[in-house]
Amino acid sequence: MKEGFRGTREELKEAIAAQPQGTVTVLSSLLAVQDAVGYLPGEAIEEVASYTQTTVNDVWGVASFYTNFRVDPPCSHNVEVCWGATCHVLGAMKVVRAVLEAAGLESEGDVPGGNASVRLNTCLGACSQGPVISIDHGLYGKVSPGEAGRLVSKLFDA
Repeated sequence: MKEGFRGTREELKEAIAAQPQGTVTVLSSLLAVQDAVGYLPGEAIEEVASYTQTTVNDVWGVASFYTNFRVDPPCSHNVEVCWGATCHVLGAMKVVRAVLEAAGLESEGDVPGGNASVRLNTCLGACSQGPVISIDHGLYGKVSPGEAGRLVSKLFDA
């Protein structure tokens, strides 16, 4: 089962302060935190607001606008299925159905128990290899629905 944030505010502050670019924004700060701890715990929203001298509401506005930000602890495995234009034309919707079925989900989301998260992505940047899925940041191209289902099923065999 997923646990809540177990780090310290110091870790969050260090992640925000360690940004290499000259201009630090709410968006760049949120990205830095998510890269460091895997998601945006409530404490991170407060620390970003303080660091960027904005309000918590402003930071939540940015965090909730971008769908790639997580406010819950990440699952053990991350599965993304591209359903962008090229992948869609090449059969992505059958792959989406196979992945969701293998994960036991009706739509994108976290598998109960925290083992895997399934998300639809509008582009994984490998159009020539479509349809494409990503499992824990590893790309699988020209994937068939059957192959996609088998790859996702392996996440639950351990």
